[in-house]
Amino acid sequence: MNRRKINKPTKSKQAKQKLKPTPFLWRLRLVTLAIALVFTGIVARAAYIQVIAPDRLRHESDLRTLRLETRDVQRGMITDRNGEMLAVSVPVQAVWADPKRVFEGNGFDDPRRWRALADVLDLPEAELLERVQQDPKRRFLYLRRQVTPAVAEYIAKLRIPGVGLKPESRRYYPAGEVTGQLIGLTNIDDKGIEGLERNYDDWLTGSPETVRVRKGLGGEVVENLSVVAEGEHPNDLVLSLDMRLQSLAYRALKKATQYHMATSGSLVIIDIPTGEILAMANTPSFNPNQRSGIQAYQMRNRAITDAYEPGSVVKPLIVAAAMEKGLVTPDTVMDTSPGWMRVSGGLVRDGRNLGKQDVSTLLVKSSNIGMAKMALQMDVDEVLAFYAEFGLGTYSGINLDGETTGNVPKRRRWSEHERATLAFGYGLTSTPLQLARMYAILGAGGVARPASILKLREGQVPQGEQVLSPEVARQMVGMLTHVTEPGGTATRAAIDGYKVAGKTGTSRKAVAGGYGEDYVALFAGLAPADNPRLAMAVVINEPQGDAYYGGTVAAPVFSEVMAGALQLLNVEPSHRGPKVGTLASVWGSDNVVTR
Repeated sequence: MNRRKINKPTKSKQAKQKLKPTPFLWRLRLVTLAIALVFTGIVARAAYIQVIAPDRLRHESDLRTLRLETRDVQRGMITDRNGEMLAVSVPVQAVWADPKRVFEGNGFDDPRRWRALADVLDLPEAELLERVQQDPKRRFLYLRRQVTPAVAEYIAKLRIPGVGLKPESRRYYPAGEVTGQLIGLTNIDDKGIEGLERNYDDWLTGSPETVRVRKGLGGEVVENLSVVAEGEHPNDLVLSLDMRLQSLAYRALKKATQYHMATSGSLVIIDIPTGEILAMANTPSFNPNQRSGIQAYQMRNRAITDAYEPGSVVKPLIVAAAMEKGLVTPDTVMDTSPGWMRVSGGLVRDGRNLGKQDVSTLLVKSSNIGMAKMALQMDVDEVLAFYAEFGLGTYSGINLDGETTGNVPKRRRWSEHERATLAFGYGLTSTPLQLARMYAILGAGGVARPASILKLREGQVPQGEQVLSPEVARQMVGMLTHVTEPGGTATRAAIDGYKVAGKTGTSRKAVAGGYGEDYVALFAGLAPADNPRLAMAVVINEPQGDAYYGGTVAAPVFSEVMAGALQLLNVEPSHRGPKVGTLASVWGSDNVVTR
């Protein structure tokens, strides 16, 4: 049997095979060495960053994550004296786009989302896309300001890359057109541009707070770090206005201007004991919540910006000045025959020949001749100074932008005719606010207090300046009560249960070269006459038709508003108030001669 010979390796060959490394071991050692080197490098780099040079990495991180954020505060509220809101800021959202991010994030891949966005923003889709695509490198673009929370929620659900929402506020005016010109409005950036919103813009806005924050990759705030600049909280504005009276005044004024087809109208109510303005209404007005189509003339607060020749409304000042100087008394008799008087080449006329009458009757009958004779007994500078003390030709103290002082002429030489016309309200102009304040001074016993549109705290009522003796002021109010009684020129200003003192005025509007065919109807007065609480001036500009006298156009508005105001304020009726029956219908005709 043949056996194959098997050669066994020798011991030397076995040793050589053991010394020679296999390919697997060689690779393992190489990988281990590489890992060790990488790990050593990482440890060395980490040690360098954290121990030797840590500030550089922090700086690089801060450049990417630290931001200064301005936290705007909502605008303060405006309220009336009873806390009813007249202007309040409501939270809304602004829709913005980052065109660069839109392009980088393929934001145009889904056209359905852009179509939905255009629909909810009420924009043509092509216009919306053009605005975003116009500059691909642009980082910020407003798509729509001040959208409602519901619209903002819908846009957020669209999840369009590069389209976001930013919180902001929108001003809302609950009273609308009733207080339009007085309150004013703000622009889209919540900055006051008209009325009280503009006048007290700094007070209402305060200042924003600036904080340093850390933001994440998506732009969200992940950490509040520090306050860089302290903000100032906004302040609320409490007005002297009483919205019950304001609404009543606006409705009556609007009804009168529409009925008489007048160009405009103004009404001011002043609280006599304090000088606070309880109502200031104008027509035509505007709704600040709906700004499309608003005209500039609608935003003008005519009660302080428009000045008119007041006509007979200023006649009580001439009588008061003459009585103060001791030239006349209420019982002084003056001859006005034959009903006209030539003065320095000009004529002064009465509506009819009143003959010989006492001063009280001449005032009640609104005699131009009687007033002119009293004015001519005084120096013209004394008359002008007396007018100024009652607020004519001066600021009222209300401190509102746009207020005019009217015009009281200052000349070196005055003709007798010019001096005479000053006595019955021609040759000078005044605002409705000035007329209301003039009668408030009479009702306050001759004390002139500045007008205030802000509610005064208890103890803040100014003492005022005594510009007329209390006795003369009392006598003047007593004489003016006869104007609203039977036989006077303003029976339609009477109020059942209350004594009313006041004066009508009807002035022709000046045009180039003289006077035109348009009139201004006025009535100013106070009530109750035995314990004056409220003073009011009503001005109806350019009434059309046959009725244009102050007694038939402006006096009924006074009666309606004053009656409601006295009842709302729970003012006690007069002890001997005139009984004139119901005033439910005040726009009909009567047989009373009025001016």
